[in-house]
Amino acid sequence: MENLAKFETDLWEAADNLRANSKLTSSDYFMPVLGIIFLRHAANRFDAATAQIAEDQAAGRMPKRKILPADYIRRRALFLPEAARFDTIMAKATTDPAGLPKLVTDAMTAIETDFAPLANVLPKDYGIFESKVLEELMRLFNSEQIKHATGDVFGRIYEYFLAKFSIQKAHDNGEFFTPSSLVQTIVNVIEPDHGVVADLACGSCGMFVQSSHFIEQTGGDTTKKVVFYGQEKNRDTIRIAKMNLAVHGLEGKIAEAITYYQDEHNLAPKKALAPGSCDFVMANPPFNVDLVDAERIKNDPRLPFGLPGVNKDKRVSNGNYLWISYFYSYLSEKGRAGFVMSSQASSAGNDEKTVRQKLVETGDVDVMISIKGGFFYTRTVPYELWHFDRNKPADRKDQVLMLDARSIGQLMKGSRKVHEFTPEQMRNLTAIVWLYRGQRDRFLALVQDYFKRHAAECAAVPEKITAFDTALAALDAPFAAIAKAVKTLPDLDAEKAQALTETLAELRDARKAWNADAQALLADLTAFEKKTSKSLPATNDQQHAARKAFDPLAERAKVLIKQVDLLYKLASRAASIAADLAAVEAVAEIYDRRPTGKLIKQLDEQRRAAVEQIKHATYFHRHIVWLLDRFPKAAMQPVLGLVKVVTRRDIESADWSLTPGRYVGAAPAQVDEDFDFEQAVTDIHTELAGLNAEAVELAVTIQTNLEELGV
Repeated sequence: MENLAKFETDLWEAADNLRANSKLTSSDYFMPVLGIIFLRHAANRFDAATAQIAEDQAAGRMPKRKILPADYIRRRALFLPEAARFDTIMAKATTDPAGLPKLVTDAMTAIETDFAPLANVLPKDYGIFESKVLEELMRLFNSEQIKHATGDVFGRIYEYFLAKFSIQKAHDNGEFFTPSSLVQTIVNVIEPDHGVVADLACGSCGMFVQSSHFIEQTGGDTTKKVVFYGQEKNRDTIRIAKMNLAVHGLEGKIAEAITYYQDEHNLAPKKALAPGSCDFVMANPPFNVDLVDAERIKNDPRLPFGLPGVNKDKRVSNGNYLWISYFYSYLSEKGRAGFVMSSQASSAGNDEKTVRQKLVETGDVDVMISIKGGFFYTRTVPYELWHFDRNKPADRKDQVLMLDARSIGQLMKGSRKVHEFTPEQMRNLTAIVWLYRGQRDRFLALVQDYFKRHAAECAAVPEKITAFDTALAALDAPFAAIAKAVKTLPDLDAEKAQALTETLAELRDARKAWNADAQALLADLTAFEKKTSKSLPATNDQQHAARKAFDPLAERAKVLIKQVDLLYKLASRAASIAADLAAVEAVAEIYDRRPTGKLIKQLDEQRRAAVEQIKHATYFHRHIVWLLDRFPKAAMQPVLGLVKVVTRRDIESADWSLTPGRYVGAAPAQVDEDFDFEQAVTDIHTELAGLNAEAVELAVTIQTNLEELGV
């Protein structure tokens, strides 16, 4: 599905109309909306599995017998009873629109009856909606576009809605949702591809979903590779979690528990410092909790390094190191952990420092990554991603990778506050971890893959440039006509006529330069693409040579983008002046401004497409440059302001601090070449429009409330 980000936005705006068209708050309707997404996705998976079963039977890969629910489970789909199928619901609603809320509620009940893991999980409060409002929402999720959406698309949509509800603080201040780019970064570092995977503060189970993506991207089957165990204190959040797993075709054992006092899955050790039962532990726990009863946990074997500090009320002063100790203690002898933690924890003093020292002395602290504030929707403080590895090789047992990623990340599309990593930024951070672990071949393979994608993007440039040229040439006839009119017709506005003549002359000159530069660059891009595609650079020397060969082309591409923009600007200006002159009847008979206006719009579309593709052609080159400049020998080395491998002695000398910035130093400020000024301005206008709309809505609500009070 193309333009998924816009599609997500359109879906959200339509669903959010429920708030505008009813007296419901977001906390009222967010579970039912997630339920509709789940129902639609379940229908898509059911239809796909039905087709696959029929195909397998026809091909003889499956006997022709009665189809069982287990046949659908094996294909990562739920067997849907007739009453729970989206098409059935919509068909019945056409004859009985008022009965739609009951139809949807009955569908949820039918699914729970047939599928035990979802018992008492799905929302059934659809009676809160007016039938017409619910019907609009159902029709939204019954479009042809969404009917053919794949599982990955639905996973994205579900995560997007969770994020938006998190922004609205619809549930537990948004703490049920961890931004996917942070989760994926943790997954990339610890690589949870087998055994028991646990999340002791599982929220919406995003850690499990990303683990599944990681496994399947390497060709594995999640259901055969891992078992997911989660604990979560909030019952409604557990419902969200189970729906999130189901929408991704996954299952997990999720328990309602307060982790400070409970180990519902019996995965922790029975005595301090003994190994736990988890191959991987992942979490985004609540930060800085200070209400934990120290008396209840003082002898807990899950706290092998002791309590981090107790206040006069016999409460743990700060719960951060409780979580850190839990994550460590649950690990098996070869286990790895990755989790989000407040940045103050990495250099905290007093009893917390004592716990941290003991932890460092185990040799199992592996990777520390600093993240700037702004990645979360409800937390603005900076934080670190901590990673443990209880199976570090002897040569790294005394080392910790300190990685300061606070300069990395970009604003999420459509937001002026929330940041995220791009896929390539995450891959680059992971590549640094590979070098630290001596996995040079994976680093080289990543750069080689960038070259492959780089070449493919270069190959797509000529088509976009040709389309822009065609759109520009379409203006030749109307511009020639108006130019002739200016020369032959009397009584025209002399100033405007002169401006048009000068603009058209400037456009001709710009096109001459453009034609020469574009053709030369296209020839060189084609040559580079053919050479690179024929033999992708695999060794470090080959990659450096290929990178240097493209460096001048990248600079010429920047110039070409400016030329494309200039040509459009001149053509648009000429059309605008011509439209003013066409107010004279004699000119209007020769020059029709309406079709020319359409041609200008088409030129703008082709300009945007051409510029975007030229940027794509240099995008992967920039990431190649980023990696090769920092690690020229494809080996770990300290990079100022970014990364350094430190020893236990270094950490001891720094008062046992695990804050990366304390070790890597400060790098000079860098220009963000990926900054899109045009998009930034658009986002500002969009946000302003939204704020204005909210202000009007709020004013109406206040006025209504005052009237109800008789004021």
